[in-house]
Amino acid sequence: MTVQQPAGLLHKLGTILPGRSDTWRVMDTKPDLHGRTALVTGGNSGLGLEVARGLARRGARLLLPVRDPARGQQAVADLTATCPQARISLLALDLASLDSVSACAQAVAEQTDTLDFLINNAGIMAPVHRLETQDGFELQFGVNHLGHFALTAGLRPLLEAASEGGTVVTVASLAAGRNTLHFDDLQSRHRYSPFGAYQQSKLANLLFSMELARRAAENGWNLHARAAHPGWACTAIVANGQGATLPAPLGRIEQTLGGMVLRIMGQSAARGAEPLLYAALSPDARDGEYYGPQGPGERHGPPGLAHIPATARKPSLAARLWDVSERLTGTSMG
Repeated sequence: MTVQQPAGLLHKLGTILPGRSDTWRVMDTKPDLHGRTALVTGGNSGLGLEVARGLARRGARLLLPVRDPARGQQAVADLTATCPQARISLLALDLASLDSVSACAQAVAEQTDTLDFLINNAGIMAPVHRLETQDGFELQFGVNHLGHFALTAGLRPLLEAASEGGTVVTVASLAAGRNTLHFDDLQSRHRYSPFGAYQQSKLANLLFSMELARRAAENGWNLHARAAHPGWACTAIVANGQGATLPAPLGRIEQTLGGMVLRIMGQSAARGAEPLLYAALSPDARDGEYYGPQGPGERHGPPGLAHIPATARKPSLAARLWDVSERLTGTSMG
């Protein structure tokens, strides 16, 4: 007699059986992505660089939008050292400027007629003092969420033009389950907490991904939307956020301690990239789902289904965030 297991359970268990997770290692070459085009934000370092490497190893053409051209060139050199055949185009993008986001989407349209993958990865974490984008948004909410919301809106025609529908992977965080959205103070003008604002921005990332999947299905958009998180990945996000905004001695201590914790209790940037690659490429990945490491606390381990916080399961909250995001960014996705 055959005993059937729930599909969701098989999906989750399948990712942790021996041999299954190797498919999503950065240096693998399957599935074949020749003829496909991918854009990765924050692809010049850390998690984004490893995701870009994983896509390039599989043959995808890369579009890397960067804020700093010099760091972009370093990333190209790094990627071509391990992927000599990589095809990489650098573009200008500052997610803290809606004008820059709009110009980047236009530049992408001049480079390609279709976009198969959009990885919304770039982010900033917990600057000590409240900072603003060029448009007056709190920096973390503006860069992590609103910039990516506007970029996705600008690139939607190219995503829908992809033969199999473009796939949008938005990177959230374990921090997404530790706060809610304060619609009375989304820009943290009245109460700023470095990590509270970060948690709010990451919850916004997760809600955006789930609402994008819902609206795509409801309206027949030819695109796919999934979310992923890297667990505790050892990247420069601490140095670029909390560490960079503290006085020099304290900043160095923060960077050192933060790096030690991530190395001991987390995993490398390359392993952190695996859930993102899984969400983008696995035939088992589903729209509206959330993927992350399968180890204790989802801090490390091979990729699989991640726990969706209760707050992120509220369609009314996601719909309200969508409407507010359209108003704040001046964009519309329908």
